[in-house]
Amino acid sequence: MGAALTKPLALALALLSNAHGAPTWQPSAGHVQVPIWPAQAPDLQPIPGPEDETGDGGSLVAGSPWVWVTNVLRPTMTVYAPTAKNTGAAVIVFPGGGYQGLAIDLEGTEVCDWLTAKGVTCILLKYRVPYSGPYWDKKNKRRADPKAPTALQDAQRALSLTRHRARELGVDPHKIGVLGFSAGGHLAAAAATESKRRAYKAVDEADKESCRPDFSVPIYPGHLWNGDEDKPFDPSPYIRVDRDASPTFLLQAEDDHVDGVEQALTYYALLKKAKVPVEMHLYAKGGHAFGLRPTKLPITGWPKLVEAWLADLGVLPR
Repeated sequence: MGAALTKPLALALALLSNAHGAPTWQPSAGHVQVPIWPAQAPDLQPIPGPEDETGDGGSLVAGSPWVWVTNVLRPTMTVYAPTAKNTGAAVIVFPGGGYQGLAIDLEGTEVCDWLTAKGVTCILLKYRVPYSGPYWDKKNKRRADPKAPTALQDAQRALSLTRHRARELGVDPHKIGVLGFSAGGHLAAAAATESKRRAYKAVDEADKESCRPDFSVPIYPGHLWNGDEDKPFDPSPYIRVDRDASPTFLLQAEDDHVDGVEQALTYYALLKKAKVPVEMHLYAKGGHAFGLRPTKLPITGWPKLVEAWLADLGVLPR
């Protein structure tokens, strides 16, 4: 047993500090980050500062602070085992952050606490940022594409790896889904629609497993609409939907001024046209980046809606 733990613990310790000696985010006690690639990640891009730079997220959400991580060079996954009776379901969580950073607790660990209490194995993916997906170029005031879709590579790899290790994780390989927020919501949509087009060349046996999520939950997603106000439902070129896309649950607020309601509406229309099962919930108020933190606004009760939807899919028990 001790020998089996040596390698992951050594890898975790290697991630504890960056080249500049600054502290980096670590999961709670009893959980270990492990790299998702057996060697260097594909299409590795230079980063603009200290690796895994961690700091305060800035403005409070529901009266509490949150943690921001950026300059992720070595993507990792952290497994959170169910704290209630194991349902066999697993969810890979993609925190948001505009493909510039990750709201690692607000849209990551707090989600895992909710899901594990429902008997779901939760896998927090710390995917590469910045510039790893379509992003807003502040300097030129326009949307820009990354040199390679490295966040999607990490998402697809995490899906295949989870399916490959399903037995040891106590997971049903046919009940593995994704849930993401904002840019992570876009990543959840990309994973749901791009599984036939793997974004990297297979590296080992794990990549023989499917990278298609069995369900997808984009929460206040971005980059699904082309952004042209004269064409309100013209889809983004970043998302290609066909009948094989994963069943989807969508949630967004109409007063979201970061990723407007057109994002969810456009994606919903694409899924309906392709005859993909989809459920959408729109609320008048809620804004953006509220995670699971409850407020007086009805939209923050959305986790119950997801639980009911997953039960309808047969992923969770009724």
